[in-house]
Amino acid sequence: MNHDFDVISAARNWRFKDVRKVSSDIAGEVFASDVLDIDELRELVSKPVWKSLQATIEKGTPLDPSIADTIALAMKKWALEKGATHYTHWFHPLTGYTAEKHDSFYTPISEGKVIASFTGKELIQAEPDASSFPSGGLRATFEARGYTAWDPTSPAFIMRHANGATLCIPTAFASWTGEALDLKTPLLRSIEALNKSAQRALKYFGVEANKVSSTLGAEQEYFLIDEEFYYRRPDL
Repeated sequence: MNHDFDVISAARNWRFKDVRKVSSDIAGEVFASDVLDIDELRELVSKPVWKSLQATIEKGTPLDPSIADTIALAMKKWALEKGATHYTHWFHPLTGYTAEKHDSFYTPISEGKVIASFTGKELIQAEPDASSFPSGGLRATFEARGYTAWDPTSPAFIMRHANGATLCIPTAFASWTGEALDLKTPLLRSIEALNKSAQRALKYFGVEANKVSSTLGAEQEYFLIDEEFYYRRPDL
């Protein structure tokens, strides 16, 4: 009984200790400050580049490779200002965890100096180490060929850690023949399939739409009610 009493007493009399109050203004400045969202990226690139990227994000048009270097430069500048020294293609393999392959922004040059560089090619696609993929002995390890591809519909963000900060670029992960090797690629493909089907359905109602966005689907809830209570409720 004494043990139960102590538990109940502790639940009733708990208090926060040493809590620092944060004003709403400061919280607003801190929230999502390490996320390169669409609005912030729009301020870092020119209008033609932004329109081309916007068409890719909103309409699903193929990404124009000619704007990749400009976007990569804007991302690098933003990340360096945030204290990042490395970047990574951040993806979701079938292990149920996230995976990353880190590369440095800095490249050694002559006279013991370094320069910060990040190209459009490095932004769009990377080849993570896929030699550990199970193969059953059917191929050599260097033929694994798993690729990560930048997903512009998800914002890049800064991951801070004890050794500094890293720019994380959300990507899809697929084999060189196009098979999905992650959890995100099937999701992106299903979103696109729903988009096409929904647009066809909307045309029957005379509605024209450039894109139909889906989240997790319609919410449906079911309740089991005792028959006696069912007949007592006029609303049921």
